Amino acid sequence: MRNTVLALLLAAPALFATSLPRTDIRGEYIEARTADVYTGQCFANGEFNQVGELAVFGWSIQKGAYDGVKLDGLSVVGVIRANNSLGGIAQNAYPVKSVLIVDEKASPEQRLALKGFAKRMGGDLLQEIVRIDYQPITFEVKDGNIHSAEATLKAGSVVKVATRAIEDADQLCHNSETFYPPLTKLDHAMPAYTLANKFDGPGLNTRWSSPDNRGSFVGTFELSE
Repeated sequence: MRNTVLALLLAAPALFATSLPRTDIRGEYIEARTADVYTGQCFANGEFNQVGELAVFGWSIQKGAYDGVKLDGLSVVGVIRANNSLGGIAQNAYPVKSVLIVDEKASPEQRLALKGFAKRMGGDLLQEIVRIDYQPITFEVKDGNIHSAEATLKAGSVVKVATRAIEDADQLCHNSETFYPPLTKLDHAMPAYTLANKFDGPGLNTRWSSPDNRGSFVGTFELSE
C-alpha cells in the first residue's frame, strides 16, 4: 500500500504537466520598417534619429496551438510607433505604442489566443497596445517559397506590406550587410526589399507609406513550450 501511494505521488507532477495547455506553433513572418535594415554603416548613421521609428510585423500561423487553442491558418499583425529609430543602440526607442490587428475569421477563443501569441512574440514592442482591430488578413508567399522573399501581407485596407528579394542593384555602396536584426525572434530570417509598407488606420496618430527601401524581413518562426 505504501509503495502504491508513493508511486502516485511521484507520478502526480508528470500527470499535471501533461494536462496543462500546450504551445506548439509554427508559421511564416514578415516585417517592414521605415528605414533600411540591410545597409552599410554610413547609411545607417544617416537614417538614425531621422526615420525608422515606424514598423509593421505579422505572423501567419501554418499549424499549431497557443495555450491549447488551435490557430491553424490564422494571422495577427502588429503596427508600432516608437520614440526613436528601432534597433538603434545609441538611443532608446521606447516608449512604443502599438495597434494590434487580429484575423477577423478567428473565433472569440482564438482571438484571445492570437492576442496572447502576438504579445509573447512581440515582447516589449507590444506592451502598450492602444487599439485592437479585427480585419480580414491575407499572407501570400510566391510559389510557397519563403526564401524567394516575395511575400505580401494585407490586413483589410489598413495594412499592406510587399517584398521581393534584394538584388545587386539595390546595394548603393556594395558594402551592405544585415545591419539590424528582426524585431522578433525567428527560426530563420532574411532581409528583403520593400515594395510596399503602408499603414492607413487610427490609433497611432500617424499614417504612412514607405516603399522602395531595404527595410524588410521575411522568415519563419517556431514556438514550443
